[in-house]
Amino acid sequence: MKNRLRVLRAERDWSQQQLADRLEVSRQTVNSIEKGRYDPSLSLAFRIARIFEAPIETIFSEEPPVQQPAIAIRRRDNGSLPEFY
Repeated sequence: MKNRLRVLRAERDWSQQQLADRLEVSRQTVNSIEKGRYDPSLSLAFRIARIFEAPIETIFSEEPPVQQPAIAIRRRDNGSLPEFY
């Protein structure tokens, strides 16, 4: 899940520890959420939204699904136009 936590925190000049203290979580939890390694629980997401006085959907958003290429491209040994498979 993508989020704007780092941006919102920086706008207020808060350290990760200061935000963690306000949320009553560890600094490591804030770091993991910011880096997208951990998605907050619904109750934590609501606390984050209250602290930043913003709707949850403006802080968190789903990442678009990763699309795989439909074709593979390979150049010919003689340098001619690529082949499509």
